[in-house]
Amino acid sequence: MSKVLVVGGGAAGMMAAIAAAEKGQQVSLFDKNEKLGKKLFLTGKGRCNLTNAVEIEELLNAVLTNPRFLYSAFYRFTNLQVMDFFTNNGVPLKIERGNRVFPASNHSSDIIRGLQKRMEALGVRIYLNSAVSEIVVKDKQEQGKQVQGIKLENQEVVEGDACIIATGGLSYPLTGSTGDGFRFAKEMGHKVTELVPGLVSLKAEEWYVKQLQGLSLRNVSIRIMDGNKRLYDEFGEMLFTHYGVSGPIILSASSIIGKRLREMSLSMTIDLKPALTFEQLDKRLLKEFQEQQNRQFKNAINSLFPAKLEHIMMELSGIPGEKRVHEVTKEERRRFVHLIKAFPVTLIGLRGFQEAIITKGGVDVKEINPASMESKLVKGLYFAGEVLDLDAVTGGFNLQIAWSTGYLAGTSV
Repeated sequence: MSKVLVVGGGAAGMMAAIAAAEKGQQVSLFDKNEKLGKKLFLTGKGRCNLTNAVEIEELLNAVLTNPRFLYSAFYRFTNLQVMDFFTNNGVPLKIERGNRVFPASNHSSDIIRGLQKRMEALGVRIYLNSAVSEIVVKDKQEQGKQVQGIKLENQEVVEGDACIIATGGLSYPLTGSTGDGFRFAKEMGHKVTELVPGLVSLKAEEWYVKQLQGLSLRNVSIRIMDGNKRLYDEFGEMLFTHYGVSGPIILSASSIIGKRLREMSLSMTIDLKPALTFEQLDKRLLKEFQEQQNRQFKNAINSLFPAKLEHIMMELSGIPGEKRVHEVTKEERRRFVHLIKAFPVTLIGLRGFQEAIITKGGVDVKEINPASMESKLVKGLYFAGEVLDLDAVTGGFNLQIAWSTGYLAGTSV
């Protein structure tokens, strides 16, 4: 029996503790917070989108950074096994649009309770309000570096045969994600890649964006360009905020364009009517104008857009609101169609880690064994979850990374 120390009581840490305990190890879990799963409690707006019920190949396709590294982890502990785990531990689940999996109760607290219940049954020792300040490592020269234990902030040293670091990233720092794991990794000789907010809202430049605050658009398409280079295309739901844009397709975009957006502004267009081609929309508009040819332009377009968007579209069109629609020229109409198909927004930056769902970047996976999650530099040292340089789009995929890497680390100790 090995003495296993888990640092971090989030999704990856709790699953790692469970997996190690199921293998008969003596497991102690340390978390700096007063309760476990603080960030997990907030995920999915408190509903906890815990995984996605797609085929494993689709899981891998949803991973943006280092997907091949996750091959062993995803096959060792699949999304279906994750679902079975929670069902077997008293948490009924449901599958919603996009194959996203949630607890049937819509309460993330049920997910945390299921994990706690299993840890208690396995005899995992849980130490709350126990911040770790250092991973104790001994250099045995010919045998290399070896984990000896951990040191707590109160200077107490806890000896152990292995240590699993599952401290999360930098996102939502109020939940305790303050980058401790990155510091531990660097102190032990590991490389940490550039850290950027991921799955985060974007700042925009235009005056009208703030006026659209609170407007949610469904079934729209966005395209983000760097000059003539297309960076991102997606269909779905988005939201205007007082500083820019947010919503599912924007959050996913942030993880793809984030690093470039830190260096330059990027142009985004929103197709407000993606089901229609330019020509189809032009014909529809022409027909509507002919049917109400004596109406003023401002009154003829109110069925096309949400109320908040109406006056913005009218102003950007350059067509006077009082103009009768039969007086609108073909050139003016086609310019208006172009505006509908390519509503312009200039993206100028990312919001911060305080609002980011995940952290892009982390411990370089080239220095981690993908078959075990063990460090290639320090024996008995394992990493799991967001502390690693792994991330995916929205839809439960990032939590699947946490469950799979946590489970693989725990079973490998």
